[in-house]
Amino acid sequence: MENYFNYFTEIEEHFQQRRGSILLLSTLDWALIETWREAGIPLEAVVRGIDDAFDKYEARKSRARMRQINGLAWCTQAVMEAVEAMKEASVGAQTAAAAGPGSAPGFEQERIAAHLEQCTTQLGQASLSGLAGEVAGQTAARLRELALNPPQNLEELERNLTVLEEKLFNALTATASEADLLALHEESARELAPYRNRMKTEQIRQVEQQFLRKRLLEKYRLPRLSLFYMSQQ
Repeated sequence: MENYFNYFTEIEEHFQQRRGSILLLSTLDWALIETWREAGIPLEAVVRGIDDAFDKYEARKSRARMRQINGLAWCTQAVMEAVEAMKEASVGAQTAAAAGPGSAPGFEQERIAAHLEQCTTQLGQASLSGLAGEVAGQTAARLRELALNPPQNLEELERNLTVLEEKLFNALTATASEADLLALHEESARELAPYRNRMKTEQIRQVEQQFLRKRLLEKYRLPRLSLFYMSQQ
């Protein structure tokens, strides 16, 4: 299982290091990283892709004036090429360990239970009504059950949390106003516009979906349920 705590931060730090300045990642960047993580793309492939993209950029920059790289989407094609290269070389194959809750460092049962309880509290404080409010209540109840009786391994627990978040997101989408959804799609389109020719149609669709999910959850101050978002304290 990819190290949840390192995946995002190492990509962010490596991108900033290669760019040569501290540039806060945008919502689009975070959505893209989530897409890579959900697709199971190894951290090594992302880092290698970022390096390849910047190496090519710097070589071309010496011959022509080019604007600075301002987003991770610029590296998308290079990341996909790195993935294919690793597959061909049979590098990066991982064996999933069926670790029980609490047996992996950083995933102790007490910390997992605290994360689930915190998510439950946030769901209870959210200003939701109708279908969204009903699903939020059901989600909170299920999280309490998982906190008391977690599955036997981390992957099973993560699958449960993924399903719960998907149901909550679908309810938010179904109850959001047409104007709100249109505004979010337009915002996503604007941010993606400079990079569309560097991304495949399926990649664009996945990033747009993650962008919409992130924005809707932020709008209603709802938590991310995945164990990745568990506090490191």
